[in-house]
Amino acid sequence: MRPAVLVFSGLDPSGGAGIAADIQAIAAQGAHALPVVTALTVQDHNRVYDVDAVDAGLLRRQARVLAASCDIKAIKVGIPGSRANAEAIAAVVLRLREDMPALPLVLDPVLASGNGDALSCGDAMAAIGPLLALATVVVPNLPEARALAGARFPHLLVTGGHGDGEMVVNRWHTEGQSREWKWPRLAGSFHGSGCTLSAAIAGRLALGEPFAQALQRAQAYCHGALVSSFALGPGQRIPDRGAPSI
Repeated sequence: MRPAVLVFSGLDPSGGAGIAADIQAIAAQGAHALPVVTALTVQDHNRVYDVDAVDAGLLRRQARVLAASCDIKAIKVGIPGSRANAEAIAAVVLRLREDMPALPLVLDPVLASGNGDALSCGDAMAAIGPLLALATVVVPNLPEARALAGARFPHLLVTGGHGDGEMVVNRWHTEGQSREWKWPRLAGSFHGSGCTLSAAIAGRLALGEPFAQALQRAQAYCHGALVSSFALGPGQRIPDRGAPSI
């Protein structure tokens, strides 16, 4: 059977980020996404104008049916949309881990869009609170990492796209150790790069790859998608998630 990744994320109607990005990135790794939409958004590839969280009860019912019939090997969470949804997702994770204690959860702690637009109903940090203690690996960018300062996770991959210099430096911290990867910084800005990377990590972990290998291959895939990115109009470019890895 093809391993499945249970995905909780918002719907971006531009198709550049959110659940659409997750489905494409996970499929590119050879796994299958089980997409559960947490929020409906009004946005394009540049700005977010409104967010409506999906009913937490509906989310729970969808996840319950999938968990009963599919071979779930990893979970990926983007925006929960609301605190109630985060609590519902946390309950799903705990139930699945009764049968599979090592089930990995990849958390993309999206606190705002690249332009600072809100992506949650209410306080974004409070919304992801119930998920932080359950995350196997958290994949924040530099501003998100600063907001999470002091929290401890089994694995933390801090991406350096918001930094300066000719190279993007991504740093992995785990069990008192650290490792870094360097990728050439590309011109322009991109919509959905964080979704692409975190979903690819979930896909690699669903295949059973060791952590270091999963992180390496997911980053190579994401970099390749950015190199081959395309435009929908003026502004941010869209990663080509069907492009080969670099």
